[in-house]
Amino acid sequence: MSYPGYPPTGYPPFPGYPPAGQESSFPPPGQYPYPSGFPPMGGGAYPPGPSSGYPGPGGYPAPGGYPAPGGYPGAPQPGAAPSYPGVPPPGQGFGAPPGGAGFSGYPQPPSQSYGGGPAQVAIPGGFPGGQMPSQYSGGQAPYASQPAAMTQGTQGTIRPAANFDAMRDAEILRKAMKGFGTDEQAIVDVVANRSNDQRQKIKAAFKTMYGKDLIKDLKSELSGNMEELILALFMPTTYYDAWSLRNAMQGVGTQERVLIEILCTRTNQEIQEIVRCYQSEFGRDLEKDIRSDTSGHFERLLVSMCQGNRDENQNVNHQMAQEDAQRLYQAGEGRLGTDESCFNMILAIRSFPQLKATMEAYSRMANRDLLSSISREFSGNVESGLKAILQCALNRPAFFAERLYYSMKGAGTDDSTLVRIVVTRSEIDLVQIKQIFSQMYQKTLSTMIASDTSGDYRRLLLAIVGQ
Repeated sequence: MSYPGYPPTGYPPFPGYPPAGQESSFPPPGQYPYPSGFPPMGGGAYPPGPSSGYPGPGGYPAPGGYPAPGGYPGAPQPGAAPSYPGVPPPGQGFGAPPGGAGFSGYPQPPSQSYGGGPAQVAIPGGFPGGQMPSQYSGGQAPYASQPAAMTQGTQGTIRPAANFDAMRDAEILRKAMKGFGTDEQAIVDVVANRSNDQRQKIKAAFKTMYGKDLIKDLKSELSGNMEELILALFMPTTYYDAWSLRNAMQGVGTQERVLIEILCTRTNQEIQEIVRCYQSEFGRDLEKDIRSDTSGHFERLLVSMCQGNRDENQNVNHQMAQEDAQRLYQAGEGRLGTDESCFNMILAIRSFPQLKATMEAYSRMANRDLLSSISREFSGNVESGLKAILQCALNRPAFFAERLYYSMKGAGTDDSTLVRIVVTRSEIDLVQIKQIFSQMYQKTLSTMIASDTSGDYRRLLLAIVGQ
């Protein structure tokens, strides 16, 4: 397939040209910034400046038009409305609530979002097998070791407590559960203000001091959503992801959106640790379980994800981005039918910064954003999975902000999704998720949580999220 105006007349698209002695028939050096000499259709500067408004109607904001993964320049002053370069003020936000145009191509109606509407997730016996194994304490949370470029500028709402004393905290929890009734506020005060690593130390100290299992005691004192939230907070980070995947594939039916949320957003190291934990704790092979519970192109995408082999080089190769954009176009919009394996290969291998550059190149070349092309070429779970990868490449906090919004929007609350995202992002980027949530939906995350939950469950969620 050929494209009008590409390559320009007399300018071969191969590095090493023009041949010596024939330079006069080619554009002067520096006119095209990359060896392949691939200018945008219709000419013009490449890449376009922030004022170019790429891509066309319905696409994303121009480059620099909304915060990149990893934070926002210029934190808002206390009491002032948050303001970011290129981000519309409240009332003119990206993703208007129901009926709006949506946020950078994200699917808006619940029926299009991640495999269907919210569903309650039961926890049979609390954990697969009846209880969480206490021996899998995991030590440092694996998120602490992700590449610096991925965590730069992000921060969690929970930080390790200063002057931490595991035995003192264990004693506080013991008193809160001893005798008639339970002092839930004391439990909230301890749990919401300790890091995951510190909670593992409290659990070990409790068993040493009292010869009892803290998790069993908590389960006997709590119930419902509060129980699920407390138990999630006391699970080691890697174990919680592995447990969530196992729970999503147990029993009748599969919760595909959980598989997408975890496998399409974690780093290589996190995925490799999840796979090992899944085998050691449940005696099962994650890839085999995925193959038996899913099928077709969705199965292949998830199997690719659980290899944990994505390129994590943070440098962007713009020539590769142009080539990948052209391959994706020819595999989808540029042909009858879809070459699904091409999409799978590029989205499973390329780094997130590289995928972001590919999306920009695709928009200039095809005059349509890649997310909308995927909506036209795919459907169902594989569409949701491919979009999740690209949404994380564009802005990971925005992906989780949208998931949180739809866990509470409409009748009923998908409490398991709410709990899972608040807990797993609480030490990574929940501050950024809260900021962009406000920009996307013109309301704060804590306001929405307060109106959708109640009791000690609400109190603990708000203590983790903060105001």
